[in-house]
Amino acid sequence: MTTKPERVVLIGVAGDSGCGKSTFLRRLIDLFGEEFMTVICLDDYHSLDRKQRKETGITALDPRANNFDLMYEQIKALKEGQTINKPIYNHETGLIDPPEIVKPNHIVVVEGLHPLYDERVRSLLDFSVYFDISDEVKIAWKIQRDMAERGHRYEDVLAAINSRKPDFQKYIEPQREFADVVLQVLPTNLIKDDTDRKVLRVRMLQREGKEGFEPAYLFDEGSTINWTPCGRKLTCSYPGMQLYYGSDVYYGRYVSVLEVDGQFDNLEEVIYIETHLSNTSTKYQGELTQLLLQHREYPGSNNGTGFFQVLTGLKMRAAYERLTAKEAKLAVQV
Repeated sequence: MTTKPERVVLIGVAGDSGCGKSTFLRRLIDLFGEEFMTVICLDDYHSLDRKQRKETGITALDPRANNFDLMYEQIKALKEGQTINKPIYNHETGLIDPPEIVKPNHIVVVEGLHPLYDERVRSLLDFSVYFDISDEVKIAWKIQRDMAERGHRYEDVLAAINSRKPDFQKYIEPQREFADVVLQVLPTNLIKDDTDRKVLRVRMLQREGKEGFEPAYLFDEGSTINWTPCGRKLTCSYPGMQLYYGSDVYYGRYVSVLEVDGQFDNLEEVIYIETHLSNTSTKYQGELTQLLLQHREYPGSNNGTGFFQVLTGLKMRAAYERLTAKEAKLAVQV
């Protein structure tokens, strides 16, 4: 473990299972380093094991299957620099295992279905992201994964998704309202009646008016921009690529929206798009592209998913640096 942190920075990563949270966490490790960051999976706060959930008919998405009091107490303790005894939910057996000791770290990421559900937990977070995958894309991804890797039948995959839907809409989806960044993955607008879902339209909704968070923008802050970057500097095969930037109202609040529809043929050329973006929180020109190139094998690296995951990570790094600098300044004053 690295030196004891002066200030623990808490990051919330919310969304359904299979929506890209694990890939995003790997990208955060690229930015912060494994030693510097501790990840807490909120499944560990299940109060009902798999057998009990089956018997009661209460899903893991339902707040009644989770211990929010303990979650709040322990995350608050970590933020205050204290060591905790965190429970462990065993995904293989479906049982709750004996607890493990978790020490505070510079960055603590709380990820899972409910990081923004409980108001007390939410108030502890310094920065948060919600992964919002549209039904069409979610079904395509899950079918691809479960049928190819796990040998499930199409009908079973669809039934599993539909059985989760009521609880998802009731307890998980409303958390979008509270996230600083929402990453939406939608079907492309570039192909009429597309069913493959290989080409995606990805939107990054950035909250405006959050202290210290400067939304990234394209060309000119506050304008509305539609840009086709394909041509001499960006190779685009069918169906091409469209970028968009503008302002929108989301849950009654202003957000800055960036959108990438289409995919990158050549990741090295992403630098061309990066140079037209401002407020990216990079340390040097081309860092965003470099981070994408570092792991071109990660899912979504060739489209807006990877691009905006990296950009969100850079924003989290900027938040961390701002908060710890502020803390150091206060310590000097005292």
